[in-house]
Amino acid sequence: MKLVNLREVILNIGDGGTPSTKIKEYFGGDIPWVNIEDIKKDIYDTKRHLSESGLKNSSAKLWPEGTLIFSFGASIGKVGIARVKLCTKQGIAGIIPDPKKIYNEFLYYILLRQGDRIRMIGQSMGSTIKEVRPSKLVRLISFPLPPLPEQQKIAEILSTVDSAIEKVDSAIEKTKRLKKGLMHELLTEGIGHKEFKNTEIGRIPKEWEVVKLEKVSLGFIGGGTPSTSKPNYWNGDIAWMTSAHLNGREVTTGQRYITREGLKNSATKLVPKDNLLVATRVGIGKAAVNKIEIAISQDLTGVIIDKNKALPEFLYWIIINSEKKLKSLAQGSTIKGILREELAKLKIPLPPLHEQKKIAEILSSIDKKLEILRKRKEKLERIKKGLMEDLLTGKKRVKV
Repeated sequence: MKLVNLREVILNIGDGGTPSTKIKEYFGGDIPWVNIEDIKKDIYDTKRHLSESGLKNSSAKLWPEGTLIFSFGASIGKVGIARVKLCTKQGIAGIIPDPKKIYNEFLYYILLRQGDRIRMIGQSMGSTIKEVRPSKLVRLISFPLPPLPEQQKIAEILSTVDSAIEKVDSAIEKTKRLKKGLMHELLTEGIGHKEFKNTEIGRIPKEWEVVKLEKVSLGFIGGGTPSTSKPNYWNGDIAWMTSAHLNGREVTTGQRYITREGLKNSATKLVPKDNLLVATRVGIGKAAVNKIEIAISQDLTGVIIDKNKALPEFLYWIIINSEKKLKSLAQGSTIKGILREELAKLKIPLPPLHEQKKIAEILSSIDKKLEILRKRKEKLERIKKGLMEDLLTGKKRVKV
């Protein structure tokens, strides 16, 4: 298997263009016009279209079906395959493969694999506009070239993994929609209610209450960060975190760990386990139930829950559902934040404890399904990456 340069296996490569935006007649025709957001593996249509006169009176080029579409300007390295005739905006190259030498789907995976390297080269260039022009691109991309039948087999293997990833993606999106719908339904209508009442926070079941968050809380804890210039404050055995570590319903580990000295000599405080952490500065509206005792940064507020009145797992969903409201309360210029007093006054719906438990269980089960799907997608992406590394470099050959 010989090493070839991109220019050895293509018939043409070129940039795209944009007609004058002052002339309306140039747009709204039936010619797909690829912008960055349109680039995906298979490109069948685009958000914007050009007219014949727009194509004629610009540097945009019409590329045939099967052309590789590669971004060398903004979002360097995005790649797709034109499944219809289309034209491209400037900064997006059309690459026509030589069908006698290279299979276009094989070239797609070659370009996809080399995208990160091309992106790094573009970012290292000194100019204001980071790009790798097509004339340079053809010199930068080299790869081992197997015979056409083997190329096709490799592309089929990788496409099979891609199809599996697409199915998981579809399931993730479907589950996200289900979760959003259930959140709205359960947090406003509850389970099995027939009678409702209008309140200051909207229509809720008749037997529910509207209370301020402080009514179901025993206290609100602020945080801080031990001095990073004091090594003896860090790498201890006390879990500590910022709002950046809030990435799900539960917190089970520290983002970093501090010492007793760090805890004693800073504004950080310990939040007892099984309470609620709310981002009140960076990432406003994020929340989690802390399943471990943890110290927090100034970006977070610990809400100590009165378990006789509310469940942390239920309040987590209430806070997540109140994200817009919380963001509207933010104050400040450079870094916006919510005062703890404002968080305490947040009005929330409060069902009986047994119903809180059921609602939290239903929503958490959907969340768990999402977690499983995301992990499945991550596993498939690792498999794909490994296969690309093996098959596109010639480390492993496939029998045809």
